[in-house]
Amino acid sequence: MMGEPPKSTRFNSISLGFKLSSMATLILNLSPKTLHSSFFPSPFPSLSNPRTTAATTTLTNQINFTTLRRRRRRRILTVRSSGDRDNNTADGPDRLISAICYFYPFFDGVQYGKYVITQYAPFQVLIQPLVPAIRVFKSFPFNGFLVFLTLYFVVVRNPNFSRYVRFNIMQAIVLDVLLIFPDLLERSFNPRGGLGLDLVMSLDSTVFLFLLICLIYGSSSCLLGQVPRLPIVADAADRQVM
Repeated sequence: MMGEPPKSTRFNSISLGFKLSSMATLILNLSPKTLHSSFFPSPFPSLSNPRTTAATTTLTNQINFTTLRRRRRRRILTVRSSGDRDNNTADGPDRLISAICYFYPFFDGVQYGKYVITQYAPFQVLIQPLVPAIRVFKSFPFNGFLVFLTLYFVVVRNPNFSRYVRFNIMQAIVLDVLLIFPDLLERSFNPRGGLGLDLVMSLDSTVFLFLLICLIYGSSSCLLGQVPRLPIVADAADRQVM
């Protein structure tokens, strides 16, 4: 019995470190891409003949402008057709898988609701049917880490799954990675009473309510065939899913 706490702490530390590296990757992927140099005319035209140079420059600019417009139209049409195909034609299995994936960050962060659940009976009634699944998820400290790896490398990076599924699962993953912030605060700031405890209770309750709202909104939207865009995490998920 004396060896169990260090083992659990070691697993939590490994999971925390992996989430830190994942957060760094997400932040790096948010940087905008540089424009390709071939989209712009050369800044050093020939200087041998002024009239020839002016005519050549004008013709080159017209050709480049026309090429840019054509490329832009093709990209817009491709994005629109791809978005319509991926977002509006999700079949039943895709909707079900996408709806279930939002339980992952909720189960991983359900401990932040300890104050809300104990004080308000409606939340106890709401959480009660999920208790068996939560116990299975929390039975081994490394389960969350294994689910993280499975969802990311087996589903998100697998083009055989539709973009609808991969986008929703990536949103759930990013939402779970964001739980590192309240986790770090609790590890570094653990008051026993007074104003500090009130602040921690408020923070934990806010995190839990946010996860619950994301679960209800994300799962219900997926079951209806819609594309839920969660605040904060939707843009990051877009950049991760190709």
